[in-house]
Amino acid sequence: MENNSRHQHSVWRTLRWPLIAAIGPIVFGSTYWVTHEFLPADSPLWGSAIRALPAGLVLLLVVRRLPHGAWWWRSIVLGTLNMGLFFCLVYVAAQLLPSSVAASITSVAPLMIAGFAWLILHERPTARVLLGAGVGAAGVLLIVGTATGRLDAWGIAASFASMAMSALGAILMKRWNDGTPVLTVTAWQLIVGGIELTVAASLFEGAPPAVSPSELIAFGYVSLIATALGFFCWFSGFRHLPAGVVGVIGLLNPVTGVALGVAISGETLSALQLLGIALVLGSIVLANVRRRQHSAHAELGLHHDSGSTEQNQIGIVCADFDLQALDDRRAQP
Repeated sequence: MENNSRHQHSVWRTLRWPLIAAIGPIVFGSTYWVTHEFLPADSPLWGSAIRALPAGLVLLLVVRRLPHGAWWWRSIVLGTLNMGLFFCLVYVAAQLLPSSVAASITSVAPLMIAGFAWLILHERPTARVLLGAGVGAAGVLLIVGTATGRLDAWGIAASFASMAMSALGAILMKRWNDGTPVLTVTAWQLIVGGIELTVAASLFEGAPPAVSPSELIAFGYVSLIATALGFFCWFSGFRHLPAGVVGVIGLLNPVTGVALGVAISGETLSALQLLGIALVLGSIVLANVRRRQHSAHAELGLHHDSGSTEQNQIGIVCADFDLQALDDRRAQP
């Protein structure tokens, strides 16, 4: 009974952060469909501002903490990359491309993340992670290469550029990690990006567009779920997992976009696209297998090397409370 409990705990410790990180790309992928179907197409800056600023204000009310020291300029850099430029480019891509194609171009993200992690963090990607990224990219290329509908060159360029901004911003956030809670840093970035986008929208698009009740609901989902919740889970993944692994998990973004495009919008899905989705899901498993083996070995070593069952139990319980530690640090001045 005790061995079974230990095994379940080991599995949970291994899968917890990949599962939490996966929430981010899943809700990100849904943004393409919601934007394409419900939000106004002629105001990309206002659309991005309405997505970012309310999410940031809600999170700021939760954390009740302003930046301090170096976090003032870091918040501006990260907010511009992860929110300001990224949201605007994603909004443009979602309006110019079918939702399945716009989401699928994110296949380059794992390679971009691995590259920036190598350059900035000196985090050399493992062969398994690179193989997973390659398999996932091949799967996404099958989805894109067989997709139906007109492909706009500016939409494709905007999608690639958004991935580059997001990858660089995520790696810089990991580089500057000093123990500041993820939720707090996410709030600061959203506020910065939302202010930048609001100013740009006022200058280039004039007054904000009129919003219908259905558009208001769509904006609420995109802001609170696909942005506030999504980025918190995504950045939490970077805090606790290797960057290359998180990049491969991010391929759930195009899978979600394709699934919604097919299931709700009636976009066609061929046999090759189904194969592509299978390859993407397989790549995520491949990138995480090694972590699971290492975690299992570490757990086994914990139990065999310790001479006290009580010490083992204390170690397990302490390991399981790292989420609470984040909350404790958040409460510190």
